[in-house]
Amino acid sequence: MRIMRIAYGVMGYGRGHAMRTMSVLPALMAEHEVTVFAGADAYEVLAPRFPTVKIPTIGYQYNDTGRHSFTRTVTRNFEPMSDLLFGGAGQAQVERAFRERGIQLVISDSEAWTHRVAQKLGIPRISFDHVGIIAYCKPHFPPDLWLLGMRDAWGYRTLMGVPERILVSSFYPAEPAYPQVQIVGPMLRDEVLRAQPSAGDYLLAYFNKGEHQYLPHIDRALRLLDCKVVVYGTQLRGLDDNLDFRAPSVDGFVRDLAGCRAVLSTAGNQLIGEAIHFGKPVLALPEDAFEQRLNGFMIERMGVGMRAERKSLTPSDIDRFLGNHAWYTSNMAEHARDGRAEAVEVLHRYIGDLVQRRKPARRAPVARRIVTRSA
Repeated sequence: MRIMRIAYGVMGYGRGHAMRTMSVLPALMAEHEVTVFAGADAYEVLAPRFPTVKIPTIGYQYNDTGRHSFTRTVTRNFEPMSDLLFGGAGQAQVERAFRERGIQLVISDSEAWTHRVAQKLGIPRISFDHVGIIAYCKPHFPPDLWLLGMRDAWGYRTLMGVPERILVSSFYPAEPAYPQVQIVGPMLRDEVLRAQPSAGDYLLAYFNKGEHQYLPHIDRALRLLDCKVVVYGTQLRGLDDNLDFRAPSVDGFVRDLAGCRAVLSTAGNQLIGEAIHFGKPVLALPEDAFEQRLNGFMIERMGVGMRAERKSLTPSDIDRFLGNHAWYTSNMAEHARDGRAEAVEVLHRYIGDLVQRRKPARRAPVARRIVTRSA
């Protein structure tokens, strides 16, 4: 296969997109020249490990109760959304970087700027994320979420378009709605595959935006449990009663995930897939977003955990969840999947399919020094 110059766009909100990207980047970089384009949380994770260009990010904003704030989200994202829809400094920056690197193909994990610039320049695109299960698969939404799901599917397709190839990684299956869609299991990183699960006696709690989500009533509920709780995602550190607050750590988090009894977390696809791999039941506290609410519904449908309302979580909710631990673990083997090898194979095939689609983005001309002659 010919070496390709690839831009890999990664949505910057939260760490799940970056974790999925880390699982396939080494295999892609072994055969191609890959530059990552990411912002915010994803940039912080990926930049120390891979060649990464920092770009804008859109994301949810929170109110004082820890819920998504429509007003703050619209206000905070007005400028970047205008940039996306009508062009601006962000698009110009990404386009300049594409031309400088002669980008020939884009892979995007829910990242809109790389999608938009690729469309403008006529560069073929591969979508590789979890949200595609909403936008590019046949609707599989529960009745109370149906309209919200259809709205989000339309919005995602409007923002990202329908790429030439679409790969979806998910902890649960769905039926593609387009012929160019393929679905694989969760992306299990090397750190996850190396870790050996053990039956610990502690609860692992993870919050992707702990400064907004780790509220006083949640802290109180965790302190009332009769077990140790290892907490990631807050600004707190160290031991406090039965709580052990820990700093972000890729290896450390995987070790704690592999060794815990169960997981309490927001309902991100990547973490759920890794928890199922280790046989750890999940108590999901979905964010106020359709994708996470759907994930919480699927956890219960699969029998690998339960969902609860973050704004009203009580110790009784957690006790009820832990009381069903044996039943949840009995269902794990049926749903455990590792989609990474298949995803890498599919990505290489997709790249081969698209390699002849167009010439690379024209490199920016090299400025020539003008020599003036003296009279």
